[in-house]
Amino acid sequence: MIPVTLEHYLIVSGLLFSLGLAGVMTRRNALVVFMSLELMLNASNLALVAFSRFNGNLHGQVFVFFIITVAAAEVAVGLAIIVALFRRRQTVQVDEITSMRL
Repeated sequence: MIPVTLEHYLIVSGLLFSLGLAGVMTRRNALVVFMSLELMLNASNLALVAFSRFNGNLHGQVFVFFIITVAAAEVAVGLAIIVALFRRRQTVQVDEITSMRL
């Protein structure tokens, strides 16, 4: 068996971050863009936990705990904004929503 090293975790984290970045740059649906942003956030969390594990301390894991707490609030606010935009404009396509004016 091949031992899992820090490089393996960082490669997976980089791939997840790249996939999220590609989703943000290419998709037009606000929900998909929002999920891609969350994927990028979780990729950075994976890197922080990996660094924390391989350095032998809990600093990165504590930092990830606070990031997840803030991300939960972000999800609530982001989904509320997306629902409000859908109710107002009847679409969640980013290119059709040009301004926040009524």
